[in-house]
Amino acid sequence: MEKPKKLYGRYRSPGDRIFDFCNVVFMILLMIVTLYPFVNSMAVSLNDAKDSIKGGIYLWPRAFTWDNYEYVFREATIFHATLISILRTVIGTIVTVFCSAMVAYTISRPEFVLRKLVTVAFVLTMYFNGGLIPNFLLIRELGMLNSFWVYVIPGIIGVFNLIIIRSFIEGLPEGILESARIDGSGEFTTFMKIVLPLSVPVLATVALFTGVWQWNSWFDVFLYNSSTVELSTLQYELMKILQNSNASVSSSGSDAFARGMNADANVVTPTSVRATMTIVASLPIMLVYPFLQKYFVQGMTLGGVKG
Repeated sequence: MEKPKKLYGRYRSPGDRIFDFCNVVFMILLMIVTLYPFVNSMAVSLNDAKDSIKGGIYLWPRAFTWDNYEYVFREATIFHATLISILRTVIGTIVTVFCSAMVAYTISRPEFVLRKLVTVAFVLTMYFNGGLIPNFLLIRELGMLNSFWVYVIPGIIGVFNLIIIRSFIEGLPEGILESARIDGSGEFTTFMKIVLPLSVPVLATVALFTGVWQWNSWFDVFLYNSSTVELSTLQYELMKILQNSNASVSSSGSDAFARGMNADANVVTPTSVRATMTIVASLPIMLVYPFLQKYFVQGMTLGGVKG
């Protein structure tokens, strides 16, 4: 009788091989289910809009064209809006991660007598808030209407991120922090030179969460900066393009609308515009994610499980 093959220093039984086979099949199916919507959106965005109406576009464009992207990027404000989105994502992420880490370090210290009260106060904001109108009135009274800082300051502390970072810091070896204090290090120096370097995995995870949220936000632009074109973001401009496409379809009573006044101009549809917007909005995050992915699992695991 043939001996089972060795794997990792032990013999593999038929049950092991069946389990491995099922795992591979499951992961392949999961990968297909995860990637298909994006690949399909890519195919629709690169396909002629009139041809897409017929359906049958799955993994590859049937009539390749760049017209959908030309329609989206022909707006004069789109490139400036992209710059504002990049600025709010970079600045907002750095400020939010740093401030959240500082507060998390403070409430993780046993010697801080108000740490339980402060923690409860933060957690309550996850369940209760003043509502849309009080928030708008607060922003107006603070003088942040039509200001870039309205993208940064209101969300400067994320409670969910705060809890993750605090749990991670509480799991750090206390001896390292005590050694720093014995050497004469103050709390801020300990935070900057000891805690932050050791917390890179969880900070990278929180940075990814915050960056995605900042990049995708558009409702705050609508509420606070809709009258200031110079502060419009990419997501808000894409939302307006989609609304214009839907309005054009409704007014014409057709499933497609002509671009410009020329009757021979290329045609786009809300479906093709929506697919194009999905690709434009998702691509930058997809390019950044591989650089943070190695920290993501480690940061979530160590931040969610103490000890």
